[in-house]
Parts: sequence; C-alpha cells; structure tokens
Amino acid sequence: MQEEISLPKKQRTFVLITSILASGMAFIDGTALNVALPAIQQDLDLTGSELLWVVNAYTLFLAALILIGGSLGDIYGKKKIFVLGISIFTVFSIFCGLSDTATWLIISRGFQGIGAAIMIPGSLSLITASYPEATRGRAIGTWSMLSAVTTVLGPVLGGYLAEIGLWQGIFYINVPLAMVCLFLLIFKIDEPVAPKDQKPDWTGGLIATLGFTGITFGFIQASEQTFQHWWIWLSIVLGTAAFILFIVYESRIKNPMLPMKLFRSASFSGANALTFFVYGALGVLLLFLPLNLVQAQGYPAYLAGLAILPFGITIALLSRLAGKWTDLKGAKMPLIYGPAIVGIAFIGMGYIGSTSGFADFWTTYFPMLVVAGIGMGITVVPLTTVVMNCVTQENSGVASGVNNSVSRFANVLAIAIIGSVAVLSFQKTLPKNVAKLDIEQSQLDYMTVQAANFAEASPNENWPIETQIKVQEVVRNSFIRVFNLICFICAGLCFIGTLVAVLFISRFPEKASLE
Repeated sequence: MQEEISLPKKQRTFVLITSILASGMAFIDGTALNVALPAIQQDLDLTGSELLWVVNAYTLFLAALILIGGSLGDIYGKKKIFVLGISIFTVFSIFCGLSDTATWLIISRGFQGIGAAIMIPGSLSLITASYPEATRGRAIGTWSMLSAVTTVLGPVLGGYLAEIGLWQGIFYINVPLAMVCLFLLIFKIDEPVAPKDQKPDWTGGLIATLGFTGITFGFIQASEQTFQHWWIWLSIVLGTAAFILFIVYESRIKNPMLPMKLFRSASFSGANALTFFVYGALGVLLLFLPLNLVQAQGYPAYLAGLAILPFGITIALLSRLAGKWTDLKGAKMPLIYGPAIVGIAFIGMGYIGSTSGFADFWTTYFPMLVVAGIGMGITVVPLTTVVMNCVTQENSGVASGVNNSVSRFANVLAIAIIGSVAVLSFQKTLPKNVAKLDIEQSQLDYMTVQAANFAEASPNENWPIETQIKVQEVVRNSFIRVFNLICFICAGLCFIGTLVAVLFISRFPEKASLE
C-alpha cells in the first residue's frame, strides 16, 4: 500500500491549479462550441448529421480511449501522461480553428478527442494521488467549483465569438491555458505515485473504439439516411457486438483497461450508472438548447451564451458546499435529490413554446436553468467523490478513466440516438406542417429537402416575402416541438438516475478490490 500523500502541500496546490486549468480547457471547449454551433453550421454549410458529427467525433474518441488514458497515467506516470494529453489536445485545437470545411473540422475534432482522452483523467487522478481521503471531497469540490467557473466563461465566449464571426477563437483560447499547465507540470510538480509495471491494454482500446464507432455511425447516419438502409443496421449490430466482445475480453485478461472487478462494488456500479443517465441527458440538452435559443427563439449568439450563465454559476456556487456535505454526511442523499431536481427543471423547459426572444428569458428559461443548476450542483461533487473513494490510490487513474468514459459514452450514445430521433422527427413533421400552408407542390418539395438542414432549413429567397415568412414560422415551431420532446426524454433519464441512487449507492462506500 502506498503512502496516502506523496506530494508536499505546495505541490498539491500546483496540482489543483493545473487540474482546474486543464479541465477548464475541455469544459470551455465543449460549452463554447455548443453556443457557436449555429454560426459554424451556417459558415461551413453543415447538414444536420454533420452538425452531430462535429460534436460526436470528439466525444467518440474521448469515450473510447479515455480508459486507456487513465491507465496510461498509472503505468507510465500520471504527470508524464498528463503533459502528453495536454500537448495533443492543444495542437489539434489549433487545427480545429484552422478548419474551413466540415470534413477538416470533424477530423480535427476526432484527434482533439484523442488528446482529451489522455488529458482528462489526469486531473482527478493527480488530485486523488495528492490529497488524503479525509479532505479529498473538499479538494474535488474546489476543483469542481473553479472548473465550473471556467466553464461559465464558455457560453459567453462562444456566443461573443460567434456573434462577431470568429468562432475559431473558441479553439485558440486553449493555447495560453495549456502553456500555464505545461509550465507548472514540468517545472513545479513531481511525479506523485510510482508507475505500475504492466502494459497498456491496446487491444481493448481498439475493440472499444470499433464498438463505439459502429453504434455512433449507425445512429447519426440514420438521421440523414433513415433506418431503411441495411448498412445502417449492420453498423449498429456490429458496434453492439464489438462492445459486448469488449466487456467479455476485459473480464478475462490479466491487466484490463476496464477492470470488471471494480463493478463488484454496488456503489461504484451505481455511481457510473447514474453518471450514464444524468450526463447523457445533460449532454443532449446542452447541445440542443443553444440551437433552440439562437435558431428558433431568435436570441443573438452572445445573448444565448449569457442565457446559459445561471446554470454554470449555480453549479459553481454549490459545488464546494456539496463537497463538504459529502465528507461529513456521505453522498447518497445528494445523489437522490440532485438528479430529480434536474429532471423537474427539464420538464419545465419542455413546456416552453415560442417566445418573444430574450425579452421573455427571465420568465421562461431563466428559472428552469437555475433549478437545473441547483440539481447538478448537488450532484457533481458527491458523484465524483463516490467513484474515487471506491478505489485505492493506485487505481485512481483507472477509476477516473472509467467514470469519464461512462459520461462521454453517455454523451456519444445519447446525442447519436436522441439526436437522430430529433432530426428524423423534424424531417417528418416539417413537410407535414408546411403542407398545411397554401403553397405550391414545388415549394413543398423544396422544404422537404431543406429539412435535412434541421433548424437551418429555410425557404427559397426568390419566393414571395409573405410565403417566406409563413414557412420560416413553420420551421421555427417545428423545431421548438422537437426541442420540447428532447426535454421530456432527458427528464426521464434523470429520474432513472435518481432510482439508481436509491437502489445502489451507499453513504460511505467500501473500497473495491481488484484481487
């Protein structure tokens, strides 16, 4: 058994700063991108499926490889692998900013996801290896709170840059943050834990990547091609088969990237199941909310970014308090109430129809975003603390990787499945609603084709102005109804998370053994 603390207090402070900044890079990148997606879609002329790929190309490789990323830190050294991950993430952030086509951006996002898969587990793993269990919840709370503060800047930054036509800056902002992280890691922090003597599970990583890719490719392409094509079903079936093979393979090898023995702990299993449902719901909603605000409700991009601020600020304000509560009273009660509160907020959001733009924000989306922020503020730190306290320090990288992989895979799967449902629903309802107008058949045919562009569907500029206005209103209302459906689905996922907490999570979980 290793000593509980392997770094002096000053270095632990540097670890916390570095972890916050690195996490902030990933969080800002995600939240800012969501707000800027309407501008990116318009600038690069993205279809609905390409829009989903811009998000999921990153999340796909992140979800598939983050387990290897976590184990690499345990094997080769947490500090060394953290430096590698930050470097890769930053280089391909620059490539994302230079992208001038959908294909180039999607490919760059994929490589950025590989860097993130190596970088993200390092944050929690370094904190866990540097702080004693008695104060770890407070340290994680500080990390979560300040990371949330940096995350709060994401929507504002993304909205502002999109508004002035410089969405590429979302990716360039990572460069100075990365420079600070690399300086502290290289010159101010020692390696906290001795590396393990084992080899990475590359085969498992390959199988996981094939599984995630098959499932994701099938569902996202179905949003454009529908489920009528045999190759879409084949992709989903092969991806599912590869994922099952991955679980079987990991349960039989000596040094797996996903130690199945960890799941003998009911709390560890329950925490990861809760992560899957709640973070899947959150990922979908935070993708479609900015699209709704900008493309349907008529918010300027910068106001859409500001509109999401209450959600992030509320999480930041509650995170440290939630960490203290978890250290003293345990995590079970927060994990019961938190997801339920988020689900209630999503239901409320699902009843919001067409508004008069930002003028109606304070009586429509603002209360729901604050309530959702309260729910997530209660949930985030206890959930993370349960996962990390279920394992010993020498397996902290793996545990962090597992939980991060679950949350990212939840995003991939939820965005792929719910996103394809949303796009297909829009493609089905838009022509029906347009057909109710007094327009020509050729105009109806035109809008049927336009439906593939999702909320960016627009009438021909050569049509009479009155017809354009009527059709644009139908597009707007059709998208809002799809968004409402998404809110109700996401609320259901959150309530499932509450049920999982009731059934499986203990107040103070025991350590999971890999013996």
